[in-house]
Amino acid sequence: MVSSAADRPYTLRFVRHLCADPNPEGPGYREIVMPTSLDGRRKGLFHAAHPGSYARIEALALGGGGLKLAARVWPTLPGKGRQALVSIDVDGAAIRLEVGPHGGAQLRLGAETVAVDAPMLSRRWYAIEAIVDVAGGRLSVTQTPLEPVGTLVDSGRGEAKAKLRPLSGTARVLVAAALEGDDVIAHFNGKIERPRVATLNDVAIGEWDFSQGIPTQRVIDIGPQAAHGQLVNLPTRAMAGSNWTGAVHDWKSAPEQYGAIHFHSDDMGDCGWPEAFALDVPREWPSGFYAAHIKSEAGEDYIPFFVRPAKGAAKAEVAFLVPTFSYQVYSSYWRPERSVEILARARAWGALLETPGYNTQFGLSTYNYHADGSGVSITSMLRPQLDTRPRQMSLHDPAPKGSGTGRINCDSYVVDWLDRAGIAHDVLTDHDLHEEGVAALEPYRVVICAQHPEYHSLRMIEAFERFLGQGGRLMYLGGNGFYWRAEPSADAPHALEVRRAEGGIRVWATEPGESYNQFGGGYGGLLRRVGKASHKLVGIGFSTQGRHLGFPYAFTDGIRNPRVRFMTEGIESAATPGARFGDSGFMGGGAAGFELDSADPKYGTPPNALVVAKGVVIHDDYGWVNEDMLIHRHPRPREEWSCADMTFFETASGGAVFSVGSMTYVGSLPPENYGNVCARLTTNVLRRFMDPRPFA
Repeated sequence: MVSSAADRPYTLRFVRHLCADPNPEGPGYREIVMPTSLDGRRKGLFHAAHPGSYARIEALALGGGGLKLAARVWPTLPGKGRQALVSIDVDGAAIRLEVGPHGGAQLRLGAETVAVDAPMLSRRWYAIEAIVDVAGGRLSVTQTPLEPVGTLVDSGRGEAKAKLRPLSGTARVLVAAALEGDDVIAHFNGKIERPRVATLNDVAIGEWDFSQGIPTQRVIDIGPQAAHGQLVNLPTRAMAGSNWTGAVHDWKSAPEQYGAIHFHSDDMGDCGWPEAFALDVPREWPSGFYAAHIKSEAGEDYIPFFVRPAKGAAKAEVAFLVPTFSYQVYSSYWRPERSVEILARARAWGALLETPGYNTQFGLSTYNYHADGSGVSITSMLRPQLDTRPRQMSLHDPAPKGSGTGRINCDSYVVDWLDRAGIAHDVLTDHDLHEEGVAALEPYRVVICAQHPEYHSLRMIEAFERFLGQGGRLMYLGGNGFYWRAEPSADAPHALEVRRAEGGIRVWATEPGESYNQFGGGYGGLLRRVGKASHKLVGIGFSTQGRHLGFPYAFTDGIRNPRVRFMTEGIESAATPGARFGDSGFMGGGAAGFELDSADPKYGTPPNALVVAKGVVIHDDYGWVNEDMLIHRHPRPREEWSCADMTFFETASGGAVFSVGSMTYVGSLPPENYGNVCARLTTNVLRRFMDPRPFA
C-alpha cells in the first residue's frame, strides 16, 4: 500500500539486502536487484492517514420519539476542544453528546447547544445523561461526578427550549468521535463505559456493554436490536471501569468491572489504503531480507519484507530468526530531537531521511505516551513504520566510524557475516514463530537470534524450550533479549500488545488493575514475572544499560575449559584468559555496550553454564535494571551485573546454547573483513553447532 505526495508517479524495483548499513565507512552496503514484471514507473496516489480511535455502529433504528443518551466517562483531556462521547446521525439530524471546549458536558442538535457550566476533572468518573424531548421541545444535559471532591463543584445541568422534529429512521452511531461529512472528527481522550441510547421512558434502543468481547475489535449491543459495532484504530480494552473495586486485577475473573474502553485521539490501526501492487514471490528467490524500493521526485522509501524458503523446498541447517515482534513494538518511535540530530549525516550518507519525528500522522510506538499522558500499549503493522527500514540510521553514533544502526540494519550484519562465511541459512520471523510454534524451528539444527530480540509471546518462549528440549542449538547474538511479553491479537493479527506491569526498564507503567493483556488475557510485563526468565533459556538476562558506547570483552579462565575448545580454533594465541577482544566496531566502537545481559543463578542460569568472556562496563551512565532492586544498593558487586557475560552451556538432549549478552556485539563482527576475534570465535561456535555430533 503506497501513498505518494501530490499523486506523483513513482518507480518500483525489488532488492535483496545482504548488508543494509548506509555508512560509507562501514562494512559496505550490499543489495542485489531482483527483477520482476512489476518493475518500472507506476501511477501514484495520495492517501491520508486518519488517527484517532472510536466505535462505529452502522445501523440503529430510531422510532421517531425523543431520545435519552447516557454514558459513564473518565476524561483525560477535558478542556482541550470539543470531544464527542456519543454521536447520532439520522435523516439529516446530527445529535452530539460531547465534552465541550470548556470541559463540561454538552448536547448539540443542529444550531441548538445546552451545556454544563462546570468543567469535569481529569481522570475521574462521571455519569453523563442527555435528553432530546421532541414532544416537549426540550434539550437537557446532566453531569454527575461519581467521585465527588469536597466542596468542589464539578456537577451541573444545562437545559433549553428548542423546536425539534421527530427523529426516526436508521441512524449511524459513533462512540468517542463524530462525523462531519466523510471525515471523523472530535476524537475523545479517555475512558467510556456503557454508552446507551434509550427512549424517554428509559427503554433501551441500543446499549453497548464493553465488558463483553474484550479480546476483540467488536462492541456488543445488549439492547433489543443487537446493533453490534466495530472498533476503529485499536483503542485499549480491559480497562478498569467505574465500578472497579481493586479486589480483582485479572479482568477475566470479573469482566463486569472492566467495562471501559480507553480511546485516544492519536491511536492508529489500519491506514486503510488500497493495494498499490502485489508480488507473488518467485519460488527461486532465496530466503532472506528483501525490500520494495519506491522512488519519486519527492523522495524514496524501502518497504522491507522477509522471504522464507518456498514450500517444499530444502531447508538450510541454520535459521536466522528476525525479531519482528521487537521491530513492531519499537516502530514509529516519535523522537523529534533524534530526527534533527541524524539529518545531516543521513543526507551525507544517502540514507533514508524520513522518520516518525517528521510524520506523526502514522501513530506512535509503545515507547511513547499518548497525547493524554497514558502509555501506548498497542501497535499496528498496517501503517508505514518509517524507523524500521533498511539503509537507515537510528541514532547519531558517538564512535568515530559508528553507523548508528538499529533493527533491520544491524541485523543485516548477521546476514552479511553468514554470506561472507559461505554458510547457507534461512530466515524466519517472530510472527512465523508465534503462528507455528516449535514447528517453525524443527527443520533446523541451529537457530540464531538477533541483536535485540526483546519481545516475545508466551507461545514463542515455549517453542524455544521445546526446540532445545529436542536437541536444538541456539545462538543469541544480542542483548536485552527475551525481556518483555508481547501478545498479538487473534481478531486483528496486525496488532501487538504490551502491558508494562510491575518492574522493568520502561517509559510508562500500567495503571492499577490494568496489567492483564486484552489480547489473550495473560499477565503482562516481564517474562521473568511469568516464570520465563531469559536466564533459564539462554543463561543470561538484562542487567544494565547506558549510552550507545561499546567496550571490549576479556576472556575468562573459562575459555581454557575443554568443553569450549572448539571456540578457539585458529585464534588460540588471542584467546587466553585476560586477553581483550572486540575493541572496535560499527556500533558504539566496541562489542560490549548499550544494553547488557549477565549470568545470575538466582534467576535460572543453569549450573553447567560457563562464562568464557566478560565485557565489564564501569561507566557513570550505566545503571542497574530496577527489577533487580529491593533497596537502594545493588545486591551484587558491580562487575557481576554491569557486564556482558559470554556464556555457553549444553542441554540434556545433546544441544547447546551460546549467548553474547550485548546489543553492540554484531557491530563488531565486520571489522577486518569479518576476520577479527569476535567474528572468528562466533564462526567457530556456529560451525560446531552445525555439527550433528551431540554435545556431552
